[in-house]
Amino acid sequence: MAKYVPSPRDWVRDQVELYESSGGTKGTTLRDTGLPVVLMTHRGNKTGEIRKTPLMRVKDGKNYVLVGSQGGAPTDPAWVHNLRANPQIELRDETVVRSMRVREVEDAAEKARLWTLAVAAYPPYADYQTRTERRIPVFVAEPQ
Repeated sequence: MAKYVPSPRDWVRDQVELYESSGGTKGTTLRDTGLPVVLMTHRGNKTGEIRKTPLMRVKDGKNYVLVGSQGGAPTDPAWVHNLRANPQIELRDETVVRSMRVREVEDAAEKARLWTLAVAAYPPYADYQTRTERRIPVFVAEPQ
């Protein structure tokens, strides 16, 4: 069985712990913004270890939109590489936990539609894309 490895970032580690220890009743918003987050459990693409990442909650019907913005940094967040290698995840949205499969969105029209949903849920995404030369990856998580 794979081992869970907490994030090296204090705030991420603390939020994951609070979200899970409360059964999804606490730690469900991004730090001081009050905006909702989901908790994604995924496997490290090199180590196979379990990783947990809070991400903005962006819904598209039964699906979730996962945005690899990393605040407009020049590189993709580590979880992007993990999803490309292993698209099977578990997603916790407050008290509900689901097994999901992700796919990276390549179609320009679909990506534009989902990007609009993402920016509506978390307006800073629009600014993040202007800060970086890279194309911010967008994934769709679909229920199994």
